[in-house]
Amino acid sequence: MDVGTGHAVRRAASADLVLLADIEGAADQMFASVFGDVGWAPPQEGAERAAEPGFVLVAGDPAVGFAHVLYLEDAAHLQQLAVHPEAMGQGVGTALVEAACAAASEQGHRALSLTTYADVPWNGPFYAARGFREVADPAPYLQRQRAREQADGYDAHGTRVAMIRSLTPVAAPLSPAP
Repeated sequence: MDVGTGHAVRRAASADLVLLADIEGAADQMFASVFGDVGWAPPQEGAERAAEPGFVLVAGDPAVGFAHVLYLEDAAHLQQLAVHPEAMGQGVGTALVEAACAAASEQGHRALSLTTYADVPWNGPFYAARGFREVADPAPYLQRQRAREQADGYDAHGTRVAMIRSLTPVAAPLSPAP
C-alpha cells in the first residue's frame, strides 16, 4: 500500500520478521545521542510482535522500517515505529504512520494512540506534525500503558506523553450495479 508518500508499505511477511529486532536496535542507538546509554531491554523479536493482537507493517524490501500496532482493549495503539538510521529522513516513518492509520481505520478503529517522548525531535514533534495530539486525560488503557513504561524506566530519560490521532472512517465499498 502506498499512502501518497512514495514508499510502499505492506503487511510483514515471515521473512521480514527476522529483521525487526535489528531495525529497532539500530534505531534505538539514536537515543544514545540524546540520553546516553539507556540500558533498555533488547528489542522484541519480530515473531513475538506478529503473535500479539494487532498487525505489523514494513517498508522496504528488504524491510528498513516497521510499525507495530497493538489492539489494547479494543483500541488501536502504535506500540513501536522504527526506521533503520540509514533510511531515516526519507519519509519512511511518515509512510509507516500513514499506512498504520489507514489499516487501523480499515479495521473499524476511530483513532490511533501512542506513547512517546515529548521533546525528542523524532518522537513527540514528529507525531504532532502528523496529526497526533497530546492527551491530557488518557483513557484507562493508556494509563496502564504509561504505568508499564514507568516500571520499565522510560521516564528516567525524559517526559513521556500519550498522543492520539482521530482516523477518518473508511467508507464501505459500493455495491455492484444490479
